[in-house]
Amino acid sequence: MPSWRRLSQILLGLAVSAGLLVYCFWDVDLGVIAARLRETLWTFLALSIALGFGSIWARAWRWGYLFPPGPRPGHLFRSLLIGYMGNNLLPLRAGEVVRIYVASRHGPRFWTTLATVVVERVLDGLALGLIAAGLLLWVPVPVEMRWSIAIFLVVDLVALLVLVLIAAAPGVCRVLIETIFHRIGWLERRLLALLGTMTEGLRGIRTPRHAIPVVLSSVAIWLLFALSVWTAMHAAHLDLPLVASWVVVAFLGLGVSLPSSPGFVGVIQAATVLALALFTVPRAEALSFSLLFHASQFFPITMVGLVCLLLEHVSLTDAARAASSQGVSADP
Repeated sequence: MPSWRRLSQILLGLAVSAGLLVYCFWDVDLGVIAARLRETLWTFLALSIALGFGSIWARAWRWGYLFPPGPRPGHLFRSLLIGYMGNNLLPLRAGEVVRIYVASRHGPRFWTTLATVVVERVLDGLALGLIAAGLLLWVPVPVEMRWSIAIFLVVDLVALLVLVLIAAAPGVCRVLIETIFHRIGWLERRLLALLGTMTEGLRGIRTPRHAIPVVLSSVAIWLLFALSVWTAMHAAHLDLPLVASWVVVAFLGLGVSLPSSPGFVGVIQAATVLALALFTVPRAEALSFSLLFHASQFFPITMVGLVCLLLEHVSLTDAARAASSQGVSADP
């Protein structure tokens, strides 16, 4: 990809983050935010951090079952932490490429690992879609937000149907691509390569004995993350029902799909403020909670990820260079 295009994407992400921060902090008393942060209940915040790491561990557990049958690859938890650290520090979510590279150094081929990450994203979209659908039943969501959720659900449903079609009939998918796009050679080649990647990535999830672990770990991922949000709310003196944490989870899931700066600065604040507005939480209190929760997720994961990177004896530059040699870009 030309460097000017990458630069434009980086600048767009920075602009989105800056705009959302202006929106969140406009007319907010910074003294109130500072006072709320000074009142943090650190025991609850420590529990929130632990639950956050538990969610990442459950994600690593599930990731292992997304690989084809055979010896399970090692160091997946470490690879995930390095990937999260990379997303916090690097633009264009380059941490995804870094974690694929690190994981592929311990057994699985690079392209096999990439395929499992594509499947993982579809599973996450399905989970967020189900959570968002539940919100429409349990929480009075404004009309404009209902439209955003509805669009997200439609896109997620289409992605799921495509995944099911590829899993059930990869041969039919190949014939369709060759028939429809045979006059556009470059597009046909790209689509066939993507089909091959997806077919490889679906070998793990199509294995019957992998089904129960994938479902259980998926439930654990989102339950632990919701509990992490909920305990952070208590750390910020927000006495809200558990459903409020699920609303925040859903809004965060929708928000991080937007372009943003490294670490999703601004996006997390805006998503949290909008979510808590449904529970009539004042903006200053919601914003102080978002800053507290974001910091509790950002700094511990980044520091542990850097330690894991040292243990792997690899640098971010090495990972990016290796990914480029495979023809993979970090761009979303």
